[in-house]
Amino acid sequence: MIAYDLTCCNGHTFEGWFEDARTFQTQKQKGLVTCPVCSAAEITRLPSTFAIKNKPALSRRPLAAAKTSLETLGRQIQEYVETNFDDVGPDFAKEALKIHYGAEKPRNIRGVSTEQEEKTLREEGVDFVKLPVPVSAKDKP
Repeated sequence: MIAYDLTCCNGHTFEGWFEDARTFQTQKQKGLVTCPVCSAAEITRLPSTFAIKNKPALSRRPLAAAKTSLETLGRQIQEYVETNFDDVGPDFAKEALKIHYGAEKPRNIRGVSTEQEEKTLREEGVDFVKLPVPVSAKDKP
């Protein structure tokens, strides 16, 4: 397996894992490699510090720049979820189970759940992802 740092035509950066370079090229040519933020298929490989052997880490960004980049990515993910997922609030587990068992049409949902509800969802085979809710500067004490 090989991991590539990728960017789309809109400037979003992300990572992709491929069996080899040929697999990446084939998938890219077929339009199968798309940006997870905006779904753009115009993708470019970025130079990776992991691909450079025995060189000083001159290309590493300072920690502050990396932190800013992560904060930006976090905001982009948050905005994407808020825009593209129905907020079901504290009914997340109930709605997820309804969708899982076909009582409701499949759709993207977001909300909150308790540890016990999450345990039940796992036991029932419901796939879900927990995302941390970023705290903005104005919300910090």
